Amino acid sequence: MLSLIQIVHFPPLGDERGSLVALEAHKTVPFDVKRVYYIFGTQEGVSRGFHAHRALQQVAVCVTGKCRILLDDGQRSEEVWLDSPTKGLLIGDLVWREMHDFSVDCVLLVLASEHYDETDYIRSYDAFKQVLKS
Repeated sequence: MLSLIQIVHFPPLGDERGSLVALEAHKTVPFDVKRVYYIFGTQEGVSRGFHAHRALQQVAVCVTGKCRILLDDGQRSEEVWLDSPTKGLLIGDLVWREMHDFSVDCVLLVLASEHYDETDYIRSYDAFKQVLKS
């Protein structure tokens, strides 16, 4: 069985002045990027996510700080810490996701394969399980 955790490594570029990571569609990111957003200022003890998407791929990366991400495909769940700006997490269709344990300095950047579409969201775990059955 394939792991739910698919890490994408972003090679750092730079010199004595500092580092840079380039995110490019079909090079470092395996799809066309149609939407970019970031989560920041998450209060202590607050978790985010708690949804799945019907047809959306995403790459999540903590550009600063860290957070723990839980992925669930309805049969198994796996967790990973995002804690490096050179480490991204590829999240596919029909995967339940939850983000926990944000550090106070966490900025979680997400690249999405589609524009925002509320109808693509599955916001209840029970509804998610039903979609998987059909």
